Formats: sequence, structure tokens, C-alpha cells
Amino acid sequence: MKNYGFESVNLTKGYFFDKYELNRKITIDAVYDRFAESGRIEAFKFNWTPDREDLKKPHFFWDSDVAKWMEGAAYLLKKAPNPELEKKIDDIVAEIKKNQCEDGYFNIYFTVVEPENRWKNRDWHELYCAGHLFEAAVALKEIGKPELLECMDKYVGHIHKVFVEEKSATFNSPGHEEIEIALVRLYTATGNKKYLDLAAFFINTRGTEEDAERSSYNQSHLPVREQDTALGHSVRAMYLYTSMAMLAKETNDEALFTACKNLWKDVTERKMYVTGGIGSEAIGECFTVPFDLSNDRAYTETCAGIGLMFFARAMSELDNDAKYADIIERVFYNGVMSGLSLDGEKFFYENPLEINLFERFENRYGKRRLPITQRPKIFSCSCCPPNINRLLASIGNYVFAKGDDVLYINQYTGATLSENGVECEVVTEYPNDGSVKITARGIGRVAVRIPFWCDSFKINKAYTLDKGYAYIQNDESPIEIDFDMPVVPVFSDARIIHSVGKLCVMRGPVVYCAEAIDNGENLHALLVPEEFSGVKTEKCEKCGLMKIQMDAYRTVSERGIYSRKAPTYERTALKLIPYSIFANRGESDMCVWFRRIYSLCK
Repeated sequence: MKNYGFESVNLTKGYFFDKYELNRKITIDAVYDRFAESGRIEAFKFNWTPDREDLKKPHFFWDSDVAKWMEGAAYLLKKAPNPELEKKIDDIVAEIKKNQCEDGYFNIYFTVVEPENRWKNRDWHELYCAGHLFEAAVALKEIGKPELLECMDKYVGHIHKVFVEEKSATFNSPGHEEIEIALVRLYTATGNKKYLDLAAFFINTRGTEEDAERSSYNQSHLPVREQDTALGHSVRAMYLYTSMAMLAKETNDEALFTACKNLWKDVTERKMYVTGGIGSEAIGECFTVPFDLSNDRAYTETCAGIGLMFFARAMSELDNDAKYADIIERVFYNGVMSGLSLDGEKFFYENPLEINLFERFENRYGKRRLPITQRPKIFSCSCCPPNINRLLASIGNYVFAKGDDVLYINQYTGATLSENGVECEVVTEYPNDGSVKITARGIGRVAVRIPFWCDSFKINKAYTLDKGYAYIQNDESPIEIDFDMPVVPVFSDARIIHSVGKLCVMRGPVVYCAEAIDNGENLHALLVPEEFSGVKTEKCEKCGLMKIQMDAYRTVSERGIYSRKAPTYERTALKLIPYSIFANRGESDMCVWFRRIYSLCK
């Protein structure tokens, strides 16, 4: 299948629309303002010198932060004019044109701070920053602003000369992957094969004997076609795997596709949280061993979740299997949107599945390293906020796809599609309601995804099932689907020691959590029967999703620190909120996984 771009999709109602609008109205400006205050925007003037105490010293990844913001802003301009936003972009591009080196090189830090160290430090993000500038250039070209692409084409020429012709850099592939995705996107946007060839050079060089450094941390431990285990820094991994899938599609490379399938399986079947979060370890922001998925220490960087969405979308264009859209749904509703506050101005870098405030003590020797409990407005390493900007501005990319006379419905949200004679309207309250109405014209068949969480559904037309899609002959009359959407328990693999013997609660694609602010202290004293009772749902007006109340039991602790007497239990009402909105009401204990009981309290 080939995914329809957001430019052909109009979001009309529902969760996708609400988050798009929040980004358009609030988040895009909030991120820019923080970048202006922190010195990131000013840095593009290249006016920092060691004696300028009034200016903040640029960091080596600041280019990438602003580039991602520009990309997201360009996507918003693609859908609607905004003169103020357009001026901000134009001003930054003008500074890039003014300050680009004669040889095509562009990097703030290595021009004004350490010019003598250009292309000498693999881990200091020169190629990563270049990649994000390239993606911003593609986005701006698509709204009729080619100036940045002209600058970046010169930069590509410089990079090709240094890495392919002269081999004069001290490394041969990026320390932080990203440029590979950008180069493939440049190719698809322009048709110029030099971009695809350079992407292939970096991908094919990685992990080979020609690579200057071999490290699992940045996925250079093996040639890419020999990799079958997700290792190292999770965001770097996702960007690499995405580019591998994109290159496999453009070159029909079966070996590369096979590697992608193996890596996909390892990530999603052995190293992914129930929220879709990936990268469990703070040390190195890394994947670890299979099933090592702690809850209170879960790192699960927001950018890693977004990267997983990129990887899934790229894989869907190689393999018409609903499992890729399933993962997009899981991680978007849970492990990505937890990274953005309800007011649209604050962010989580890490997204833990449990908070225990009593663990957060400090003494003369220091304090425990645990994820923060409240979202700040900016980080010193602020990659996640502009990544959310560009994701939400282009979230329409994930709704529809096309195949051989087939229209695929990958995500359920109120939306319309119009491109090259194909039109579609989706009307739904999903994920609050499982009813979906689809009307499509100009296409022979419609393939609707049967979500991973759905055990029972009805469709008002005949269909055939294949790889998670129900294929329906399209007579252009409405297709009506009803996905049964009960509140259900979900259990983990017994090898996940942090959640074995426990359960979590889901309704549709939404994972739920409890906060102490609703349920009192010591959430670990709560026990939940695996056969739910007393279930009530109510729409949360602040987030647009459903809240849940259900019967549970609380352990009574009045027998001293240890006792031979068995504990007793009292019935209580467990109040649950969508995981994605935790930590929006001040500090509070939080948990996703609850102790599970069978017949103890029935």
C-alpha cells in the first residue's frame, strides 16, 4: 500500500482533530517561544562569540530542534495560511541562506564554536542536524518555498564530497541516524537519484569493515542486513530501521526488508510496553534484553514512540498487514500523547508506567534516578517537543492508504479524503465509540482494519479477512462497522517480572492508569478481579476520552509490619483515567499494572 499524505486528508472531528488543533493553536507557538527564550532561534544569526555574555552558547544539536519545528510549521501552512507563522519560518531561512558556508556546509555549533572540528566527532550530530534541515527543506518546498532546499542541495553536495569522494571525515556513517530518512525523502520529493544513492551509501556502510567505529549503541555493530535484534539507543534505532524500510521499498531490496521484519518482530514482541513505549533503560536511552520492561524506571522516550510510528508507516508500504497500523494506534493514543500536556504547552521526555513518590528521596549521597513527575515547558535536550509539532501537524498521514484499486482505512477518526478521483468520508466517535461509518467513491474495494484489541465486530456488508483487514467490494453506499468496545483486562507475558501476576485495563486502544489523587495512597494495595464488575464509563471533557470506574479491593494493613495473619480486603471503587493524561493535576502516585485476583474476594 501507499499512504495518502496529510495534504489530501481533512480531519473533521475526534481525537486526531482535537490534537491537531491543539498543536495548531497552542503547541507550535509554545515550542517556538521556548526556543526563542533559550537562544536557539537567535543562534541562527551566527553571532555568538566567547566574549558575548548576552548570548547563550549554541549547542551542537540546536539546528535539529529548530529544523523539526520548521517542518511542523510548514505542514500547518500547507493546510491553512498563517502570516505570523510564515514570517518566523522565512526569517530563519533567511539566516540560513546568509550564514551557509561557501562550500555548502551548514552547522551553527561547528561554525561559530569549534570550526576546527568539523566532521571529527561522530556523536556530535552534524549529520543528524543536516537530516532534519533536509526534511524541513522538503516540507517547505511542498508549500512553494524552495529556498531552503536550494541551500540544502549545496549541503548534500558537500557531504557527498567529504564522505564519498574524499573520505576525509573521521567517521563513515552517522552517530545518530536521521539523515538517511531525509535523503530518501529528498529523492521522493525531487526524483533526483543522487539523494537516494547517498542514503544507500550511509545505510550500506553502517556496521561494515569500512565503518570507522562498531558499536551496538548506534546500531553499527553489524551490517544492517545482518541485524535482527533491536539494540542500543532506541530513537537512533527507529530512525535507522525506518530508513532501511524506505530504502528497501525504493530499491526492492528483499534482504533489507527481511532485516526490517526481524527487527520489527524483536521490538514489538519482546521489547515494547503495553503503551507502545520502547527503550526501557535510561542509561544510554537504550533497548536492553527481551522482556526487561520495568514500570517505575521506564524511559520510553517520546521521540522513540514517534520513531516507532515512522517505522510502522514505512513497513506498511512494504507489507499490507494491519499489525503496523495497530502499533501506530497503540503508541499514538498512549505512549506518544502522554508526552504532551492537556494544555499543549508542556512535555514529557520520559513516560513511566508507574510513579511512587515515596521512592523519590534524597540524602547526602544523592538521589535515585527516576523519571520526572511533571511535564516542563522545555528541556536542555529538547528534541521531543518539536517532534510532537511535526507529528501532529501531519497526523493525517496515518489515516488512509491505497493499493491496487483498494482504499485502506488504517486509523479511525472523523476525516475526509480527496485525491485523484478517490473520495472518502469517515464519521465516528472513535475511540470513545466503536461505531464507524465509511462512504467511499472512485475505488473498487475498501479494506477496513480490524483493530488488535477487538474480539467482536459487525459489518453491514460481505467481507473477506486477510492480515487484519476486512476487504469489502465497494458499491459506494455507506459501510457501517461496529467494533465491540468493552472494558477488558490485559495480561503480560510471564517473563516480564515487573507485571507478571498483574493486569492492566484497556478500552479499545486506550490504556488506563490510576492516580492517587483519585484513589488514595498506596495504589499497590489495590487488587483487581480479572472478571470486571461495576464498570461505569464517563467522558472526560478535558481530554475527550472516556474515564472508567470499576470494582476493586484494597488490602487492609493494620497487623504490623509482618504478621502470620492473612490480610483482609475491603471493596472500593477504582477510578481510572487514560494513561496519556496522567500528571496533569499535580504530583501524584500513578500505576498502570494492578495486582490480579481470581476468586479471593468474590
